[in-house]
Amino acid sequence: MTSENRRTGAAPDDSTAEESDGAPDHKGAADAGPDHEVAAEAGPDHEGAADGGSGRKVPVDDGPDHRAAADDESEREAAAGGRSDQEVAELVGRLADPGDMDGAERRRLLGRLTKSLARGAKRAKESGEGRGRWLTDVFMAVAPRIPIRDLHTLSEHHHGLTSEALADDLVRTATKATMAVGAIGGAVAAAEFAAPPLLLSAPAQLVAETLVVAAIEVKLIAELHEVYGIQVPGTGSQRAMAFAMAWSKQRGVDPMAPGTMTVALGTAAKTALRNRLMRTLGRHLTTFGPFLTGAVAGGFLNRAATKKLGEVVRADLRVHRALPPGKS
Repeated sequence: MTSENRRTGAAPDDSTAEESDGAPDHKGAADAGPDHEVAAEAGPDHEGAADGGSGRKVPVDDGPDHRAAADDESEREAAAGGRSDQEVAELVGRLADPGDMDGAERRRLLGRLTKSLARGAKRAKESGEGRGRWLTDVFMAVAPRIPIRDLHTLSEHHHGLTSEALADDLVRTATKATMAVGAIGGAVAAAEFAAPPLLLSAPAQLVAETLVVAAIEVKLIAELHEVYGIQVPGTGSQRAMAFAMAWSKQRGVDPMAPGTMTVALGTAAKTALRNRLMRTLGRHLTTFGPFLTGAVAGGFLNRAATKKLGEVVRADLRVHRALPPGKS
């Protein structure tokens, strides 16, 4: 032990043991903190490397959960629309074939139809669909569900009447039905004038009246073809659309005309149907007269229009097949 070692109390070569063994200098490592912080802060550079070194950030995908939620919402809306269309078709079908239905039941069903159409109109407005196009689409969905009776059933339901006498009774029954729709609409409108907030349902009510009157008149056209023995070829849906197109033209169906079934789904035919529906909708504006004047006007106009339609269609059908007077 040297004199230096004796003064410090250190073992031989203690002062240089770590250096001679090549151990790391911990103090130096601690002093190197800034260097490590620099490395830690290099995250963006690493992200840039992951992005191909461009330094830009990759857009974050919403992920499958968000897409699934959007798909579920679309499916729910489509299902709700399907249920609404089915409800509208069922209600219009019941109102088009009222039988012995009293005024209170007719008014209740018309109210349900108005509410259902209001929901459908709201969805159509949100999707940007025009009122005329929406109304046409609704009616095209309703038309195949309109109940059409065959000749035998018609005769039974009309006390055994046949031929021209049966056709007379069909027109008379249809005019009473459309007149009742106009009168009920006018009565409801008169009540709404006493409570202005309820007028918010006015457009849907007009659409409901329009659809029911159109369905009654399409039903009349189809059943007159049964009475006169004019068979319209095609499936049930095709025949329904042919009768709907005949209603848009206010004529009978000419089964001998080429393309009777194919034209029924054409753009021009849909435009004609939309125009007829909008004209009928405009006619029902009269039901919103004050007090009960709307009921009287609406009922009278519907009755006159349905009666005229029956006369024109019967004249067309007589060209193809004239009937004897029949049992009255």
